[in-house]
Amino acid sequence: MLNVDKIRADFPILNRTVHGKNLVYFDNGATSQTPQIVIDAIVDYYSNYNANIHRGVHTLSQEATDKYEEARIKIQKHFNAKHSYEVILTSGTTHSINIVASGFATLLKEGDEIIVSSLEHHSNIVPWQMLCEKTGAVLKVIPMDQDGSLRMDVYHELLNNKTKLVFCNHVSNALGTINPIEEIIHAAHKFGAYVLIDGAQAVPHIKPDVQELDVDFYVASAHKMCGPTGVGLLYGKEELLQMLPPYQGGGEMIETVTFEKTTYAGLPHKFEAGTPNICGGIAFGVAVDYMNSIGFEAIDQQEKELLAYGTQELEKIEGLKIYGTGKKASVISFNLEGIHPYDVGSILDKLGIAVRTGHHCAQPIMNFYCIPGTVRASFAFYNTKEEIDALVTAVKKAKMMLS
Repeated sequence: MLNVDKIRADFPILNRTVHGKNLVYFDNGATSQTPQIVIDAIVDYYSNYNANIHRGVHTLSQEATDKYEEARIKIQKHFNAKHSYEVILTSGTTHSINIVASGFATLLKEGDEIIVSSLEHHSNIVPWQMLCEKTGAVLKVIPMDQDGSLRMDVYHELLNNKTKLVFCNHVSNALGTINPIEEIIHAAHKFGAYVLIDGAQAVPHIKPDVQELDVDFYVASAHKMCGPTGVGLLYGKEELLQMLPPYQGGGEMIETVTFEKTTYAGLPHKFEAGTPNICGGIAFGVAVDYMNSIGFEAIDQQEKELLAYGTQELEKIEGLKIYGTGKKASVISFNLEGIHPYDVGSILDKLGIAVRTGHHCAQPIMNFYCIPGTVRASFAFYNTKEEIDALVTAVKKAKMMLS
């Protein structure tokens, strides 16, 4: 069982106040908070060995290169990729998705089919729409049920020999729904289709094993799992990364350059043009270590308790509706009857409680429910039941003020 008080001491921001109230941070779905050990790694880099990597024979460059590549190996081991060069370090999930979308623009043809789920973040919809516009491929959508789960019966009907790519999030950012990605991957592979899983919302809660999943591509962001912003990963099977053309041209991703012809570097550098977020990559590795030191079984237990307690207490409020009631991660997306979510969120902020309001970059979900958005409270392992009590009290106050 987690010692939550001890863990909270790792996060300096949790000690601050907002509008004179103790901060209650329930916006972990947007970004998690950063432990001191990760902050220290960032300061250490800029204080002691700030230099460009892979290009210098001097000591600082070699130290920075070693630390950066050590972080790649940490990430490889965490996700159980077969090779470290199957881990491409990117600026985040959106960048990772766009690398794959750009690559397949040269490989798809008119009439090919792409399947996405109706639970996707805009970042896992728009790049594929753009890909269809470029190639003439057709976009198909897995519909959703009222409980926020995918209609898997329809998914199996959509699959056919024209299906080339399938895209789905591991966990819905708007509802917290945990999708049956094992079934999705296995079924797609029967038709020879490749699968990309958006793991941005899963990696704070789940430790994915990309080899066990047999997933073709898996993408995520460091800032969702106690790391810094501006860095993430694209995992891809070696043969698929070799098949895709480079996303950007520039330094680092080349083997040789002449005015007649350029040859590209091998993996992972083929997809890492330009100076990377060196500090971010190193800190990402430290964040992975930190999460593993807590332990994902303990994280899961703590967050399940928070989800159950929060659901139980919020459901006692008359006129409150929760969206997404199936199997899910520690997210509660809700509305008060007749009250705009933005107004609720504004009052909660005045009471020191940080939640996310709006469509959460998932407008098709909101359109399905015929609502403008929701109030989303997303919990992390460092949150407490006492903080949930504060949320419930604040929601009741907002209801009283706005009704």
